[in-house]
Amino acid sequence: MTVHEILKAVRRVDIQTRRLATDTMVGAYLSQFKGRGLDFEELRDYVPGDDVRDIDWNVTHRMGRPFVKRYREERELAVVLAVDISASSDFGSCRQNKREFAAEVAATLALSAVRNSDKVALLLFTDRIELFLPPRKGRSHLLRVIREMLFFKPAGKGTRIPVALAGLNHLLHRRSIVFLLTDFLHSFDAPEPATAGGRAKTVQEIGMTNARHDLVCVHLLDPREHELPGAGLLTLEDPETGELMEVDSSRGPVREAYSRNNNQRIAALDQALRQTGAHTLRLTVGEPFASALQLFFETRHRR
Repeated sequence: MTVHEILKAVRRVDIQTRRLATDTMVGAYLSQFKGRGLDFEELRDYVPGDDVRDIDWNVTHRMGRPFVKRYREERELAVVLAVDISASSDFGSCRQNKREFAAEVAATLALSAVRNSDKVALLLFTDRIELFLPPRKGRSHLLRVIREMLFFKPAGKGTRIPVALAGLNHLLHRRSIVFLLTDFLHSFDAPEPATAGGRAKTVQEIGMTNARHDLVCVHLLDPREHELPGAGLLTLEDPETGELMEVDSSRGPVREAYSRNNNQRIAALDQALRQTGAHTLRLTVGEPFASALQLFFETRHRR
């Protein structure tokens, strides 16, 4: 792909997400995510009604009269987009694959953050951390975030969410809003005790990250992952492991078993994510998502 084609694709996503990030969307974002810290503002004389816990006893002793510290709420936040770009993200049965869809969702979130004067960071991961862009502001940074989400070439194929989140916790020194965008296909399929990429470790790391930050799990689901078309004999390949499987999709029992297994996988995923305390949003590739994001933010705010 030429530089011109890359810039054109980045511009297309930028324009489209600007349309999606309407004033309503930004308002829903702003009402949900507010500053969590306190910055020192001033030192002044104590007046009746001040909280005695705010008294600065060192200054009070030196000056011979009581002084209190005043603080203001820290408004600026860092929004971190942790995006899964493993081999399974290249799959798409609609007009776009999961990676392209994730880029549009993440770009909408990033634009809402920028319009709210918040910083945006990006972490791309597979079975390793592929790229980390520290939190920054500005349009040029936003365009680079979009470009990397669309065109970065990863070294790995697999998925290890615990590795990504552990690295993120090491890289982030302040409480942030973290959006984890992934299909969760290879995250909850290992039996207990799980390996580094298995269920127990994933649940543990998601819970730890949510305790340190505000973690939102965005589950990206392609329609073909829960419904098999009646298209005769098919050879299915797992893009992350290379495993091949032949299925006769013309048989009703085969399609029913495929759908049933996927429903059971999603149910197990939902149960595991509830244990972590992190909020989860499920989006279907190819379907409009702006209203779902807005509803999600508003529901969180009411809670």
